[in-house]
Amino acid sequence: MSSRKEERERLRAERLAAQKSATSDERRRLVLGYFVAGVLGALVIAGIVVAVMNAGGGGAGEEAEANEAAGFDPNTGFKVPQDIQLDEREGTPPPTLQQGDLEAAAKAAGCELELDLPDEGNTHISPDAKTPDYKTDPPTSGDHSPENLADGAYLATPPVVNTLHSLEHGRIEIQYDPDLPEEEQLALKGLFDADPEAMIMFPNPDMPYEVAATTWTNMLVCDEYSPEALDAITDFRDEFRGQGPENVPF
Repeated sequence: MSSRKEERERLRAERLAAQKSATSDERRRLVLGYFVAGVLGALVIAGIVVAVMNAGGGGAGEEAEANEAAGFDPNTGFKVPQDIQLDEREGTPPPTLQQGDLEAAAKAAGCELELDLPDEGNTHISPDAKTPDYKTDPPTSGDHSPENLADGAYLATPPVVNTLHSLEHGRIEIQYDPDLPEEEQLALKGLFDADPEAMIMFPNPDMPYEVAATTWTNMLVCDEYSPEALDAITDFRDEFRGQGPENVPF
């Protein structure tokens, strides 16, 4: 009886061991299955994300191409006129600043400062609308197109309704008589090139001055160009750049 009982215990122990082993193997198979399923699911999700991103990237690329074709600067979103050539002339590097006080520099250059001029409004009008009757020349405020003129130097006069929106956004505009001698134009261009951020430069055959610098409701006007005007324009730029009522960072 004793040996028979021992045999039954041995067989029972073997069955328990076999069941335990089978259960452990099954558990391992389940865990492995879950792991593989998780990996496959992650790969599927990653594939979907990549596909969506690629699709979105294509759309963004197409949008960027369309904006560029329409003349929008990709860095600022401002409009670059398609019919106005950029001024790519190499300007003359400006001399060291001699007069850092705006009023004193303007006086030394024989220029006039007109500050805190009346705000003539800022209603947006169609780019094709009739140009309003601005009270200052060059204009420093008033109704204008919602299209921003891109920062830069131009060889022709942009539409004034676009230049005003740029002033509203804190830009400084250097304007000059196109009959100004080349040497003096290049001196102004060199001043522009030295620090062109939030700056716009272009000829203006209609204003009654040889040189002017404008920002929103402020202007520096010079009946005649002089080397001292470079100091005055520099001081004007440093005081008013980025100070528009709807400032756009640069």
